[in-house]
Amino acid sequence: MKITTIYHLVKAGDLNHHGTLFAGRTAEWFVEAGFIAAAGLAKPENIVCLKIHGMKFSHPIPSGAILCLESRVVLAGKTSLITHIQSIYNEQVVLSGFITFVHVDENGRPKPHQLSVTAVTDEEKSLQDEARLLARS
Repeated sequence: MKITTIYHLVKAGDLNHHGTLFAGRTAEWFVEAGFIAAAGLAKPENIVCLKIHGMKFSHPIPSGAILCLESRVVLAGKTSLITHIQSIYNEQVVLSGFITFVHVDENGRPKPHQLSVTAVTDEEKSLQDEARLLARS
């Protein structure tokens, strides 16, 4: 599974009233990272976001932080792609979760993508098992 990495600098305009990274801005970056991973397998114009699954913060992120977002497609259904995203700051995972994207035709209707994703490592197998459970919910 190919890991895609993007970075964002946390600036004053990205902060909440506590002086840490605003969850709404983080959600935007989270979806962007997942989309970029999905677009690595399918045409970007055929991908739409369906659902964010459990975007969970484990630590606040301060102004001036350079946030690394790592994303990868962990499961391919008939028309769906599920990505796992994690954010790293100071060598620590501070955010993680999954996003389901749907492959659509020019009219926005789900369209089979003929893609598959193979898990090789134990970590990839574990992420794929989690994604399968999410796909059923």
